[in-house]
Amino acid sequence: MTAYDWQKSSYSTEAANCLDLAAAPDGAVKLRESDEPDTVLTTTPGRLRALLLGVKTGEFDDLAQ
Repeated sequence: MTAYDWQKSSYSTEAANCLDLAAAPDGAVKLRESDEPDTVLTTTPGRLRALLLGVKTGEFDDLAQ
C-alpha cells in the first residue's frame, strides 16, 4: 500500500471530521475524511477544481436539503 503525505484542510478546526488531501505520484488527487481514513476517493486536479468551483458558486445548494 502506498503511503501518502496527507494534508488537513485549513478549514478543518476539529481533530475529527476533517478533509485530508494527498497528491499521488501519478498526478491524481486523493481525498479522505479523517474519521474514515480507509475510504479514499481518487480524482484529477481538474475535476477537483471543477467540483470546488461548483460548490463555491452554489451549483449544488439544492442537494443539501
